Amino acid sequence: MATDPPPRRRAPRVDARRNRDKLVEAARAVFAAADGPVPLETVARAAGVGIGTLYRNFPTREALVEAVYAAELDALTDGVDALLDEYPPDVALRTWAGRYATFFAAKRGMADTLRAGWASGRIATPDTRERITAVLARILARGAADGVLRDDVEPYDVTAMLLGVFLSTAATGTPEQVDRLLDLLVHALRTVAPTATRR
Repeated sequence: MATDPPPRRRAPRVDARRNRDKLVEAARAVFAAADGPVPLETVARAAGVGIGTLYRNFPTREALVEAVYAAELDALTDGVDALLDEYPPDVALRTWAGRYATFFAAKRGMADTLRAGWASGRIATPDTRERITAVLARILARGAADGVLRDDVEPYDVTAMLLGVFLSTAATGTPEQVDRLLDLLVHALRTVAPTATRR
């Protein structure tokens, strides 16, 4: 005897998906501008929705922060191919490093929630460093093949250097200082003509 197929789960309504996307985008902006925890009412107001809509989509602060972090990380790591298609590898590296700086700064408003969520297991521990290092490996390999970036550099070391820039400037640094340090870092990774022998 034939049985009826199980009912298919309905896809989220278009307006529900739109509200969720608006909340994530608003939270990204609000968290990036904040120096500490932000009331969820502020996020809802910035998204143009009620607090009930926020809680329907994200029942906890951790759920919202996790969604924002994942969206930021995806945007950062998925855009590298477009950069390499548009720019020479050294310029792509500097442009991407600037985006990474923005990503790092955006975590200020959600840093405490992320740390607590990762420690408790309420937020899945991301493979951020591995994904960042994989992006750098692709850029460095392209740059080495094109002869514009050194071929003797470990991608993981570049990740460590970038984190050093961001951590050392997090409290008292300015965007201008971050830019200068990123310029220096990329300059150190470029190939240079042999230095003339000194007399």
